Amino acid sequence: MAAVSDYDIVIVGAGVSGSFIAGALTRAGLRCVLLEAGQSFASSDYPDNELDANALLYWGGGIELNKDASIGLLRPKAVGGGSIVNQALLDRFDDSAFDSWRETSGVDFLNRSSLDPWYDAAAENLSIRTVPEEYANGNARIFRDGFAANGYRCAPLERAQGDCRFEDGNCCIECLRGCPIDSKQSTPVTVLRKARDAGLEIVSRFEALRVENGTDRVTVHGRDHDGEQKSYRGRHLVLGAGAIGNSRLLLMSGFAERLPALGDNFYTHPQYMSLAVYDEPVNAHRGPLQSYKSADPGFRANGFKLENVFAGPIGIAMLVPSFGTEHMRHMRDITRMACIEVAVRDTNPGRITVGSSGKPIVEKTLNEEDRKRRDRGLEAIRNIFRATGAKQIIEGNIAIGLHLMGGCNIGVDPARSVVSPEFRLHGHDKIHVADSSIFPNAPGINPSFTIMALSSMAAEKIAADAR
Repeated sequence: MAAVSDYDIVIVGAGVSGSFIAGALTRAGLRCVLLEAGQSFASSDYPDNELDANALLYWGGGIELNKDASIGLLRPKAVGGGSIVNQALLDRFDDSAFDSWRETSGVDFLNRSSLDPWYDAAAENLSIRTVPEEYANGNARIFRDGFAANGYRCAPLERAQGDCRFEDGNCCIECLRGCPIDSKQSTPVTVLRKARDAGLEIVSRFEALRVENGTDRVTVHGRDHDGEQKSYRGRHLVLGAGAIGNSRLLLMSGFAERLPALGDNFYTHPQYMSLAVYDEPVNAHRGPLQSYKSADPGFRANGFKLENVFAGPIGIAMLVPSFGTEHMRHMRDITRMACIEVAVRDTNPGRITVGSSGKPIVEKTLNEEDRKRRDRGLEAIRNIFRATGAKQIIEGNIAIGLHLMGGCNIGVDPARSVVSPEFRLHGHDKIHVADSSIFPNAPGINPSFTIMALSSMAAEKIAADAR
């Protein structure tokens, strides 16, 4: 029988939510352990190439697919989770997002006036800046100028970053595999660094497989990277493994009988990247990867947003819908390519189940409304490219799901939700959740800052419960 280690709080998943909650609870004097299936990296040992980064920083060796292979799901797997591989974009949700959440969930505090203090509290842990105008790269300038030419509105992005030293030639595309200079405000260099100093124990390369909810303790059973069975027991458990990770763990642990909505209401903000080829080099891979965001009220009303993005050559090669010599010709044009993506505020919820092997199965498709939103966004992208002199437009052939949300949605009704307004599983007062898995539906806005705010709010409640 595996040995059991005892703690006040066991936290599964070292992404944004798990990290913020672990930091707050450790500072509150509670003995915490943070369990993570992925590796722990320092700035000096992040993967130095795209292929290794895909294999080491994501589940599925870089990409997982939904059931009909129409959406590629990017699920981070590392201490720091999405804060390691994202572009650290920070946006507060607007009334449109919160009004929809309250209507769906019945949870009154989901509004700006209640959450703004928690956004502020989360921001105290970070350096937040916009990219200086003089460092906007060719892709960003095409985005900005195309918006202006079409009468669309865009705005500078706020990012969780320190000094990126762009004047030294640093390129943010490297940060998709971990920031090598610790400028990006990922959790290992912010809340987790302080939490370690305060006594937080972090166990990496441990995969949680089953939760056992006892009378006065909750135990997490799993295995380490050598296959050895281990267990961690606490007075309280916090789940921060994301939409797929939390749903899978709870389903494998037999919680579905008392939580009928478990695994339902899954959303992804399906993202479609379009490329355009220009006569002159764009060098979209140089400097800041993103500088501007769409801020057009018409886009918001029509259920989509646009972002100026790019990817490494492996990612671009997967998106280009061609073969053989034609594909080679496209790839030779990579330095003359610009890239804009449309992210859909999806309305059709998916479902997460678990197969006989324990592998998660994701059923997620776009309905007619989602396809209309996608197509409106793609038309806006074409307008931008045409207005800025593109010679050829290439639309990507696969949707990307990077914002994985739902599966354990928050709500007042246990028959239609999984997590209560107190951030506890319905009927299980010692198990808490506050990450993106509790989202009632798709907000249509980058979720990272709101995960931080909700997790900061939840940490205060969990600390009170634990005392």
